[in-house]
Amino acid sequence: MIKRKLVGTLGVIAIVAAACGGGASPKPSLDLPTSIGAGEGELNLVIWAGYAERGDIDPGYNWVGPFETASGCKVTVTEMTDSSNGVSLMQSGQYDGISASGDATTRLIAGGTVAAVNVDILPNYANVFAGLKDLPHNTVDGVHYGVPHGRGPNLLMYNTDVITTPPTSWDPVWEDGSMYNGKISIYDSSIYIADAALHLMTKQPDLGIKNPYQLNDAQFEAAVKLLEQQRDNGANYWGSYSDQVAQYAAGDMVVGTSWQFQVNLMQAEGQPIAGVLPDEGSTGWSDTWMIAKDAKNPNCMYKWMDHMMSAEANGQATVWFGEAPTSQQACDYAETLSPGHCELTHADDEAYYDKIWYWSTPQADCADTDAATTCKDQDAWVEAWTQIRGA
Repeated sequence: MIKRKLVGTLGVIAIVAAACGGGASPKPSLDLPTSIGAGEGELNLVIWAGYAERGDIDPGYNWVGPFETASGCKVTVTEMTDSSNGVSLMQSGQYDGISASGDATTRLIAGGTVAAVNVDILPNYANVFAGLKDLPHNTVDGVHYGVPHGRGPNLLMYNTDVITTPPTSWDPVWEDGSMYNGKISIYDSSIYIADAALHLMTKQPDLGIKNPYQLNDAQFEAAVKLLEQQRDNGANYWGSYSDQVAQYAAGDMVVGTSWQFQVNLMQAEGQPIAGVLPDEGSTGWSDTWMIAKDAKNPNCMYKWMDHMMSAEANGQATVWFGEAPTSQQACDYAETLSPGHCELTHADDEAYYDKIWYWSTPQADCADTDAATTCKDQDAWVEAWTQIRGA
């Protein structure tokens, strides 16, 4: 069994509550492990698609099999459709851990769904790039609630046979959307409202948007209006990467928001596809492996978290998904699989990631307890997205 020690009280964590957007709640003293015991024999994970490969698609990418052999922990995965779905799955209590993006981590921490992590007993954590440590979406008052997996931007993906001049802005999915009516591919999640807000930061600076995830009434209304215009231009909403890839391959889609993962897949198949980070920047993700507060297999989860920061596993996983590795060691391994990968993903380029707004949870207090204004919270975003989609 994991051995544990008591550490000091955190006091009050002033962040959004799990499902209802409520206020802060006091947190008890933390009971952190001091070592990792023998694996329990199984591990149940909630993941983004592509985060737990065992060589079924490409035998050259298998980081689950070696983990199972070394740890004795049989891995079972459930793929989430978006962050809200991932939060709901974790709240069921059936899973040991999750690969959570920033718009889920805050909710999972505040809701007491995940546990604090003792990174000192994870040998591979020492190698993680400094820019990926102590980030606000997974660290509270110096206490870590997980370990980094990888990061990347949401890209503008386009068909190079149709759009022959590489775009430098997000205009093709917004102001110029009528040029591609019915062929605009958009990520189907309420968090996409932030992409509209990010565009408005450049196009309508008078709105005063400082953070695309924390929007007051007027800012939110402007973002929703822009999204309605996009919908009326025949936007098509994708929930799984495979759906988007199939639609582009069939010629049904021409331009839209995507991930490097899809760009890589389609380019490997010889499709006329390119991805670009527009000048105004982008939303994006910095994902975290988190352990459930009441994980049934905590030793296996700790072993998995350390494994996913190893050079071999992280190098494979981040090349496979098309995101930035978390350490120089992982970068070195990634280069053996895909030369130039770390340059492509700007793995240790903090200036590049300064242009990326990592997914974050919309909060009523605007993520600032000292602010006098109020913002639209997660529930308001979900409600608005449902209305926009007409679902």
